[in-house]
Amino acid sequence: MSTHLDWPFFEARHAALEQALSRWCGEHLAHVPHDDVDTTCRRLVRQLGAAGWLRHAIAEKPGDAIDTRAICLLRETLARHHGLADFAFAMQGLGSGAISLDGTPAQRDRYLPRVARGEAIAAFALSEPEAGSDVAALACAARDDGDAYVLDGEKTWISNGGIADFYVLFVRTGEAPGSRGITALIVDADTPGLQIAERIELIAPHPLARLRFDGCRVPKAQRLGEAGQGFKLAMRTLDIFRTSVAAAALGFARRALDEALRRATTRKMFGQTLADFQITQAKLAQMATTVDSAALLTYRAAWQRDQGRNVTREAAMAKLAATEGAQQVIDAAVQLWGGAGVVSGNTVETLYREIRALRIYEGATEVQQLIIARELLKGT
Repeated sequence: MSTHLDWPFFEARHAALEQALSRWCGEHLAHVPHDDVDTTCRRLVRQLGAAGWLRHAIAEKPGDAIDTRAICLLRETLARHHGLADFAFAMQGLGSGAISLDGTPAQRDRYLPRVARGEAIAAFALSEPEAGSDVAALACAARDDGDAYVLDGEKTWISNGGIADFYVLFVRTGEAPGSRGITALIVDADTPGLQIAERIELIAPHPLARLRFDGCRVPKAQRLGEAGQGFKLAMRTLDIFRTSVAAAALGFARRALDEALRRATTRKMFGQTLADFQITQAKLAQMATTVDSAALLTYRAAWQRDQGRNVTREAAMAKLAATEGAQQVIDAAVQLWGGAGVVSGNTVETLYREIRALRIYEGATEVQQLIIARELLKGT
């Protein structure tokens, strides 16, 4: 069991959950085929659902709370074992999060049980070519047409784009300027007028696409919450899962530290091991300190959220520290591995590619800095 589970942020059930998932990962994620990223992702979603892990990221019944600490522990553990497994888990939660928060009984019954079982793949469609960090600049529009909305426009950088069974989409309906004129809709992937305009390849492969909507007609029964309240719902959804991005980065960093220690204690150089050099010891000490600092911030934010507190500042701090810190730890691990560290397929090389996107998505580091500063200045 990881020693940090002894911290007062956790309960006994969290330790049991982490132990069970660690065993499962050892049995199921050691030799995941990567012949095709779409096929692999679908397979992982089904496996995670069948094993019961996905239900922790979903609130199937009204009033159910999503345990932020559980989500973070699950993501940390999955990321430590396999980056795409972490992605598959996280996107099921994020993609259906708005339904967990604000879905009608009919919407919840139609989508959430299938998402929890891994039988339906979810996607969260917020970003646009000219609206990433500035969500209020959304341009994809939905025109009111009686009992339906008619959608025109584009979304991009959409995780699970191309393999999702449905998209939770945020569009401009125009009730008011800026963020007050955005509405959330559930759009099934087979809806006429929805096209996969482009598949986007990343340095750490996972399903990603640009979506195009051309006269796409969506029944108003597919609206989530009230018209014009979509921006608030998007932010509430991100508030749940932003801390878990820090946890995923923490999992990558812990694996990098493990690999660095293994290399340092076995690599022979000048009649001794790499670990015998003081410069190596200093590097390992800094890596370990960075990992524990990120863990403390991450699980502080998760614990506070589970107590019902506002964690806008704390979640931003956790994401900033964990993702930036993980990049430093992984880079140091690559350096300790030397030439072998940049060979394609080496664990630390894979981690190097995996971590880079986490410093950008669900709020880039610079956005987190703005959030932290804004929260600090509120009290002045």
